[in-house]
Amino acid sequence: MPAIRIQEGASLRIDDIYRYTRDRWGEDQAEKYITGLFEAFDKIATRGVASKPVPAEFEVEGFFFRYKHHFVYWRHLSKGDIGIVTILHERMHQIDRFRDDFAIGE
Repeated sequence: MPAIRIQEGASLRIDDIYRYTRDRWGEDQAEKYITGLFEAFDKIATRGVASKPVPAEFEVEGFFFRYKHHFVYWRHLSKGDIGIVTILHERMHQIDRFRDDFAIGE
């Protein structure tokens, strides 16, 4: 089973998501949401989440899927591992933030 590697951009986003959810809906809801995200990450290798290729206009190779109100972007790393590149809220301007996060950790 490939290892799931949380890259720097995704790690920062996870922290932001946790803080926002905790401040808005409480610590229990924040824990539940983040736990659900990590469970979704684990399903990538078994194709337990329906991922799509990143559109060509993003000019990067990778995949994405939706988890509730966020899009999770990931790619294959060396040795078959899976890199979680970034996690963006559905309202974020995807292309600008996405390119920044994909450049981190290359």
